[in-house]
Amino acid sequence: MSARLVIEHFFAPLNVGEIENPEGVGSAASVNCGAVLRVSLRVDQAQRITEAKFRVAGCSYLVSACSVLSTAMSGKTTGEAAVMCQPSTALHALLGEDWPAEKRDCVMLASGGFVAAISNYSDNKREEWSGAEALICTCFGVSEKTIEVAIQTGGLRTISEVTKASNAGAGCRSCYQLIEDILDQCAREEDVVS
Repeated sequence: MSARLVIEHFFAPLNVGEIENPEGVGSAASVNCGAVLRVSLRVDQAQRITEAKFRVAGCSYLVSACSVLSTAMSGKTTGEAAVMCQPSTALHALLGEDWPAEKRDCVMLASGGFVAAISNYSDNKREEWSGAEALICTCFGVSEKTIEVAIQTGGLRTISEVTKASNAGAGCRSCYQLIEDILDQCAREEDVVS
C-alpha cells in the first residue's frame, strides 16, 4: 500500500463503526503501541461475510489495514476471509509491497482482530449446530466423521496433515483443539487394535 493510499484510507476509512446484533465479534490489542481494535461481522446463511466493520484506536497504518481488510473480505466465506488474514504473501500483496517493515505489526494486529471475530462466529455456530454429526470446522463445514475418516485412511498424525487432507483448520483455526482431540482419540483406538 503506497503512502498515498495509507493517507486516503486513514482520512476516509471504509467500514468504520459497529454492526448491531453481529454474528461475530473480535478484538485485538498491542501492548507495544497501545492500539486497540474491535471488529464486528454480519454473516449470511451461506457463511458469506455481508458486512465487516471495525473501531480502532491506533496509527494511520492500522486504520488503513483495517479499512482494506474489511473491504476485501466482503462477499467472501468466513473460511476464505480467515485464510486471507493469515500471515502470508497474499495478505501483504493485498496491502502492497511497499508497506514499511516496521509497520508489519499493524497488519498482524488488524488481521488478528478480524480472525478473532471469525473465530467467535465459528464458536457460536458450533454451539448452535444440530446436525447428525459434530461440526468441527465451521469455516469449511467439516464434520468430525470426515476428519476421523481422513485420519484413519491417510494415517494422519498432525493438525497440518488433517488440514491438508480435509481443509479443517485452514480458516480461523478455532477448531485446532478439537482436531487435536480427534487425533488423540484415533491414536488411542489404533493402539487398542494393535
